[in-house]
Amino acid sequence: MVPSARLLRLPYGTGEAVCYVKPERRVTRLIPRPGPAPSGPAADIINRALANPIGSKTLAELAAGKKNVVVLTSDHTRPVPSCLTLPPMLEQIRRGSPGAKITVLIAAGCHRGSTPREMKAKFGPAFYEAENIINHDPQDGSNLVSLGRLPSGGELIINRLAAEADLLVADGFIEPHQFAGFSGGRKSVLPGIAALKTVLASHNAEFTVHPKARPGSLEGNPFQTDMIQAARTAKLAFILNVTLTADKQILEAVAGDMEQAHLAGCRLVLERCRVKAAPSPIVIASNGGYPLDQNVYQSTKSIMTADLTCAPNGVIIAVNECRDGCGSESFLKNFQKAPSLTALLEDIEKRGREETIEDQWVIQLTASILVRRRVIMVTGAPDQIIRDLRMTPAESLTGALSMAEELVSDPMAPITLLPDAVTVAVS
Repeated sequence: MVPSARLLRLPYGTGEAVCYVKPERRVTRLIPRPGPAPSGPAADIINRALANPIGSKTLAELAAGKKNVVVLTSDHTRPVPSCLTLPPMLEQIRRGSPGAKITVLIAAGCHRGSTPREMKAKFGPAFYEAENIINHDPQDGSNLVSLGRLPSGGELIINRLAAEADLLVADGFIEPHQFAGFSGGRKSVLPGIAALKTVLASHNAEFTVHPKARPGSLEGNPFQTDMIQAARTAKLAFILNVTLTADKQILEAVAGDMEQAHLAGCRLVLERCRVKAAPSPIVIASNGGYPLDQNVYQSTKSIMTADLTCAPNGVIIAVNECRDGCGSESFLKNFQKAPSLTALLEDIEKRGREETIEDQWVIQLTASILVRRRVIMVTGAPDQIIRDLRMTPAESLTGALSMAEELVSDPMAPITLLPDAVTVAVS
């Protein structure tokens, strides 16, 4: 322990990153307001939600007479406790239709498919061995089908298994999302099981910088308009979504109609997660540790939230382990080949909706931050990747803070701390 010092701690992988500052230094922590304690064991919370669906019949009633049921679930990059949510959902489906064929479809969006090892860790070995679990592939044309057009004008193409199901349902979790407003609900369809072409058209340059496309925003958000229409067209009939505590335990659950239940869950989250910006010259942010800090691509979420509370000409320190490296070849290559950040943004901004490139939304948002401020990354990812992304690598939080203090020319510069940036909506 450093004498007369104050300890700063942020989640990092499955551990922590720490540093010391002087006790008189101003440090503002932006965290969700404390919620109620979980109202019982996770299984009880889930079962109560399933027994009392919002705006819907029970899942067992919906399953009656259905022969081909598809259950959408999140991939290994999301902390959805699917080992707890999926078994009771499947039990209800089988109660309503004992002979139904059930497929668990991993709504991976444009992420890589989950490996068997990752599936076993997420779903549990017994569930993995017993159930038919399939990764969605957004580029496998033989398993995709067109369902018309979205409000944005893009073609709605989704996984054939889902489109041909007698009953389509989903699990998920709700948290603020950097441009979709909130995760969960309709997001299981778009981008979850959509074709790459559909995701790209919806995630266009115009929508990405829309003033309503920000954490905690649903009304008037163009991404939400597309996602709702996609879910309606795909006939997503029922959802089970949970909210999570800081240590990723189930706090609440909502079930039922994919719009009404999701909105109810979003209201619960927004009551706790909305925080008032505390602009500081130095902002230190984390994705909240594993699994959300698995790669640099996912780690941009904490950078985007930090940007909303960083003073002009300030410095962002992103603290994310990134054990899988960059996480997106397209994300990295577009930075590598760009002569400058300005040129990269100009190229994106002139693209039409049908010309959107892979991962353009993350490239655009990240580059728009980097043209305005320095970003230092405390990470296990290779230094060269961080430099290619126009950020500065640091081996420790202490070293990163020293760099930031030098950049703002103030060893006592106020700090805003976001230990779990993806759980707050900055206003």
